Amino acid sequence: MWTRELIKKKAKLVLKNNYWKAFLISLVISIANLSNMNSVEKNIRRVEENLGIYEFSIPGTALNWILKMAVFFASITLILLILRIFIGYTLEIGGRKFFLESRENNTYMGYLGEYFKEGRYFGVLKSMLLRDVFIILWTLLLIIPGIIKSYAYRMVPYILAENPSIGCNRAIELSNEMTKGEKWNIFVFDLSFIGWYLLGVIAFGLGVMFVNPYFNATEAELYVVLRQKAIENGKTTYEELNLVNDGLEV
Repeated sequence: MWTRELIKKKAKLVLKNNYWKAFLISLVISIANLSNMNSVEKNIRRVEENLGIYEFSIPGTALNWILKMAVFFASITLILLILRIFIGYTLEIGGRKFFLESRENNTYMGYLGEYFKEGRYFGVLKSMLLRDVFIILWTLLLIIPGIIKSYAYRMVPYILAENPSIGCNRAIELSNEMTKGEKWNIFVFDLSFIGWYLLGVIAFGLGVMFVNPYFNATEAELYVVLRQKAIENGKTTYEELNLVNDGLEV
């Protein structure tokens, strides 16, 4: 049974000698995840609300300005979405690989570009896109199922980082198996970082960037625990995840 205290302790040990590399990788992961997308969407919603409220009362010049702003924000959102799909997915997987390998003191930052190579890129892109489409569809059905599925598919990036050729359906299936019975624990794991992120926000928001390496390193430790559990339960094998069975222990 894993505990938050144990995996956080391991993460701190990993970060002790390579914090700044982890900081840079975390920054890339944050950009790749388009963490500012929510603020853009909020701006679009505000514009749409304004259109609905003032449709018959505002002057034509103001209405034209609002329409232009709506088109602008919609265009920015579309561009960010395209970048997320064709570049962000691959950078994120490379970042996850870095944090997995850093556990073994391998801090090669070139992992960021490893998954752009032929034979890896399209497998990663298809798997990550399918994962996000599934989450969106579940969320459109009902919010709660969408949240649950986001936890169910949480380990897909790590699985792809270890075996980018594993296939879309298998990556999602294996993540489901790894997180079965663990979703609540992972949710509490996320909550345990809220205090850190609040402090980061208080520090003009810049502090969040310094919390991300700690979170990413700890999440990598969490994946390793769930991976070992899946192997022991016969849900996957060392070979499937490109691991060498040499007595590896969490």
